[in-house]
Amino acid sequence: MIFSPKKDVFFDMLFTISENVKEAAQYFVEYKIQSVSDLKEFARVMKEYERKGDSFIHELVVQLNKTFITPIEREDIHQLAMKMDDVLDGFEQCSARFEMFSFTDIDEHMVKFFDYIYQSTIEIVHALELLANKKLLDMRQHAIKIKDYETKCDEILRASIKNLFVTQKDPIKIIQYKELYEMLEEIADSCEDVANTLETIIMRNA
Repeated sequence: MIFSPKKDVFFDMLFTISENVKEAAQYFVEYKIQSVSDLKEFARVMKEYERKGDSFIHELVVQLNKTFITPIEREDIHQLAMKMDDVLDGFEQCSARFEMFSFTDIDEHMVKFFDYIYQSTIEIVHALELLANKKLLDMRQHAIKIKDYETKCDEILRASIKNLFVTQKDPIKIIQYKELYEMLEEIADSCEDVANTLETIIMRNA
């Protein structure tokens, strides 16, 4: 009898975590904030995604603790999960800050941030799908794309802050915009951390 290759439980769990991150990013990008009342719902839903992510991480850690042999280094599995969780935490913290500031003035710089970060999460899902199918070398192209998006977010941060000090006169608004821009860039940094962890896994196992 010929058995089809069985997918590893850890790779499946990591893929599930990545899917949740992408769904959170999609909600973050597509939710239309038009009034202050929208912000409460926005923050609530992002918190739900973050809680779901925490439960997935907990399941993974429990499984790691009771498994003697793992498909790759257990530290790499744990690190990859935690780096994806950092992305999710960034979304949740940013949405909470939008609500705290009663901030509804989404500008073109934020829209670009949203798009590049969302594209990064799509690349993360593609990479984790390849990991689940043990196609490690093919993950590299997705890691490279994530890093490219992070570079673009760096450029947006510089341009957005430069523009802010030229166009905005209200010091409170300057503080709010600057903090939100920086939080969005930190989410892009967290996506890059996922890419770096993927590259470490490729280097050690391919």
